[in-house]
Amino acid sequence: MRILFIGDIVGRSGRDKLALELPRVRKTHAIDVAIVNGENAAHGFGMTPAICKEMFDLGADVLTAGDHVWDQKELIPYISREKRLLRPHNFPPSSPGSGVVVHNLANGKKILVIHLLAQVFHKENAACPFACADEILKQYAMPGSVQAIFVDFHGEATSEKNALGQYLDGRVSAVVGTHTHIPTADARIFPKGTAFQTDAGMCGDYNSVIGFRKEEVLQRFLTKNQKHKLEVATGKADLYAVIVETNDETGLAKTIENIKL
Repeated sequence: MRILFIGDIVGRSGRDKLALELPRVRKTHAIDVAIVNGENAAHGFGMTPAICKEMFDLGADVLTAGDHVWDQKELIPYISREKRLLRPHNFPPSSPGSGVVVHNLANGKKILVIHLLAQVFHKENAACPFACADEILKQYAMPGSVQAIFVDFHGEATSEKNALGQYLDGRVSAVVGTHTHIPTADARIFPKGTAFQTDAGMCGDYNSVIGFRKEEVLQRFLTKNQKHKLEVATGKADLYAVIVETNDETGLAKTIENIKL
């Protein structure tokens, strides 16, 4: 199975770049399933139902979010009925939506997508992602009930992302981090067969500070005045992504590669 994972979509420029590249990448790289983190697609803060539909229509099979998932109020009723849109699964069970979905491919194969939020430096007080992953994996196994398992781990701390990847080594196909918007140069396959990268990077304007206009961000740092409103950078976007190929007989990773467009 060939899995495409695209990191955080940031603003209009990120969405325009996704529209340009996703259909082309699916074709040229023979992608079986495309997972997109749309965390910052709505002007940097969350997603709207219309933006989700736009990304699904472009070829995204599953959308993941993160700590900004509730920033757009109209998403709340939408996520309750749209199973392909995930919020972090270690949010309280009473939260709308879910953080896991089994996606069925046209060839009959299945992939489980898990979305988790880290704890270090996050104010959401989410439940332990390690324990949450254990509970999910009691219900699914590779290559039995599903042929692949992909984890989007949304977090600040590189140590926590690395730790979860090591913890799940051999039990999932891949663990790839999101949230920090900076692509890391550590794509690798762990000893037991799980592909890993600390952060996939973003799809947005890199002539910025993690996708936001430099001017407002610099004022926050220089003046310590957090009232400066952050504005999404609107220049030409780059798309960073990860492609993982798995062994259908085991569910484990054969290769992991980065693409930059």
